[in-house]
Amino acid sequence: MSEESNTYDASMIVVLEGLEAVRKRPGMYIGSVGERGLHHLVFMVTEQPLNEILGDTASRLEITLTADGGIRVVDDGTGLPVERAGHSDGPPLETRLAMLCCGAPPADRRSLFVGYFGAGLAVVNALSGRLRAEVRRDGARWVLEYERGVAVAAPTHTGPADGSGTAITFWPDAEIFETLEFSFDALAERFRELAFLNRDLDITLTDDRDPAVPHAVRFRFPGGPRDHIAEQSTPLHPEVISFEREYSEMEGTVEVALRWCDSHEQRVTSYANSLPTTCGGTHELGFRDGLAAAVNAYAREQQLLTPSDPDFTPTQLGAGLTAIVSVKLDHPEFEGATRGRLGNGPVRGCVAEAVREHMTAWLRANPVQAKAVLARISMTTRN
Repeated sequence: MSEESNTYDASMIVVLEGLEAVRKRPGMYIGSVGERGLHHLVFMVTEQPLNEILGDTASRLEITLTADGGIRVVDDGTGLPVERAGHSDGPPLETRLAMLCCGAPPADRRSLFVGYFGAGLAVVNALSGRLRAEVRRDGARWVLEYERGVAVAAPTHTGPADGSGTAITFWPDAEIFETLEFSFDALAERFRELAFLNRDLDITLTDDRDPAVPHAVRFRFPGGPRDHIAEQSTPLHPEVISFEREYSEMEGTVEVALRWCDSHEQRVTSYANSLPTTCGGTHELGFRDGLAAAVNAYAREQQLLTPSDPDFTPTQLGAGLTAIVSVKLDHPEFEGATRGRLGNGPVRGCVAEAVREHMTAWLRANPVQAKAVLARISMTTRN
């Protein structure tokens, strides 16, 4: 190669401004331009209204897959501020839709971070062929419309409005995405998770794409993870074991629900601040520590294990076990950019203590159910 062809200097750097950068490299903001990225847009739009529900400024969220290929997200919150309307109690909607505000999510156990990257509504706007926002506030209705991130016109006052809230409808851009087909089941799975992890949430997901067969599901679990575990089939014991506890040492809460079922499969799922921790972490390790300590100690109390017998193995303890381990922390520390593993050190000891104490009390108070559980564990092959 010639010396000239190897030359690289500042003149070769291209700086992309604003939403142009999102359209040029969408994968950096939503992970992919396939179905996963398409769904990520929905999660980004719902982040604000979900946090409003948890903050008691809204009560419900309605998500609709529209017949023309769009997604409509409606809440009954206070209505996002509109600068043209004179609202001054937060970043105006015009700014949220036009400017990137990337960064870490709020460090608060009550805040959901559904979108993962924190880039907000601007990314959704940039990657939508069309986007329409409607705000009901102070008795007036305001409408904002965009095409590929560019405002079609100034925000328009369209008349009076009852109540308050924000509705955002967007249509993904066919120039960006490999598919424009949303999966109802994939969206339902994530919103079901969020609802049982946060018992205050009330979410309705509706599919209007086939007018002849409309489909709607409401996700609301006042009992939290316990309600979700109760749906599992063929339980070994009727009672779902569950508890919630707060620890100042880990600056947060732990909630656990579990039950053994008549199967060999183990299903232990863990979450940190409502994000799935698919690679586990200190909260999941603490759960397993506490469970092993309680069950092995009880088995020795009942002389099902002699002093010379080894403890039950993780394989034996996990056979047929279905469990949810959820921690909500003021300052979560994740290992890696994907946030798949929790790293907070104090969490392990706190969760282990909580599980050990609660499981010990449950085993002693429910000898018949405890006997069934121990019989199931004992008959599983060690490995």
